[in-house]
Amino acid sequence: MKVLLVNKFLYPNGGSETYIFQLAQMLTSMGHEVQFFGMEHANRTVGNRVESYTSNMDFHTGKLQKLLYPFKIIYSKEARRKIRAVLEDFQPDVVHLNNFNFQLTPSIIYEIKKHNIPIIFTAHDYQLVCPSHLMVNGRTGKVCEKCANSGSIHCTKDRCIHGSFIKSLLGTIENKLYAALKTYRFIDVVICPSKFNQSQLEKNLALKGRTLVMHNFISMEKQQDVEKQPYVLYFGRYSEEKGIRTLLKVCKRLEHIPFVFAGKGEYQEEIAKLPNAKEVGFQSGAALHKLIAEAQFTLHPSECHDNCPFAVMESQALGTPVIGAEVGGIPELVEIGKTGYVFESGNEEALAKQIEQLWNDKEACQQMAEYCKTIDFMSCQEYCKELLGIYEQAIERYGK
Repeated sequence: MKVLLVNKFLYPNGGSETYIFQLAQMLTSMGHEVQFFGMEHANRTVGNRVESYTSNMDFHTGKLQKLLYPFKIIYSKEARRKIRAVLEDFQPDVVHLNNFNFQLTPSIIYEIKKHNIPIIFTAHDYQLVCPSHLMVNGRTGKVCEKCANSGSIHCTKDRCIHGSFIKSLLGTIENKLYAALKTYRFIDVVICPSKFNQSQLEKNLALKGRTLVMHNFISMEKQQDVEKQPYVLYFGRYSEEKGIRTLLKVCKRLEHIPFVFAGKGEYQEEIAKLPNAKEVGFQSGAALHKLIAEAQFTLHPSECHDNCPFAVMESQALGTPVIGAEVGGIPELVEIGKTGYVFESGNEEALAKQIEQLWNDKEACQQMAEYCKTIDFMSCQEYCKELLGIYEQAIERYGK
């Protein structure tokens, strides 16, 4: 089978890139042919045979003020033309979309349909119902479902995209345009990594009945007989929507508990100043796995609707309980009292109480650590076997 994986970034940038790179590696090892389409970038690591990519576009910078950017963000003629070259050369059996809004735009959907090719879409976030994709209110910084429930005009009113009226207006226009055109009805199957994600995306009526839930996979060796060390671990991005500001307040209250932070972001200097915290910077691979496996427990205090965070699954797979915020898909991954606990997102008091309670109960920590070792998350190989079944069913409906 020939599979075209589409994602705006074709270099390591986040969870969706980890997902597509591991999928491609596994599908290739299973005898399938995989190519990629997305933006050109100096750090691009994967591609396609005809070397056809869209020009790099950074939605986070002032470059948006360039005259043509607003038009290219809503409908990119370039992206449609460039993917056409790949489709004509590669002739894939299926196209698997990932993150495509703004930089690639839904224009590519029309070109794929013109070639009569099935489209599978993995929803790594809430972009199709929330223009800012995070479901976080731009004014309050709190989780928000306004756009999903009553229309994307709220994105503009609350300046949800980078605090910018112009960017938020463009996000609203893009959302309303493709809702009016019912463009997403051309997507054959939407893979939702959590039940919560599915419940939100199905508020877009064009997606109703086209969704299914498949939790993310993880690929790592289980750690055996690891000696736990006296610290609590946070690993990931140091950003407000990940709950870092709230966590820092909690760390200052719990001076007797040692914390380790592994990541990067805007709060790095503030973390380094905490007397009871050790900031070790961004970690990956074996070094990160060791940090996770040796922690008493890990923290995932997100203040946005995290979909199906790899961090929660990786922690449990490495025999370490999790205290996670009760938002998005996080509660679906935590067995209360067995693999961890959840708390009210953004509630400093609740988080502090939960951390102190578990820190002081070494027996509970040990029991949960042992139980975590028995949890089996889906492997990449198992995931790909299910995914191939989805591909095949979609292809059959096209009579190919």
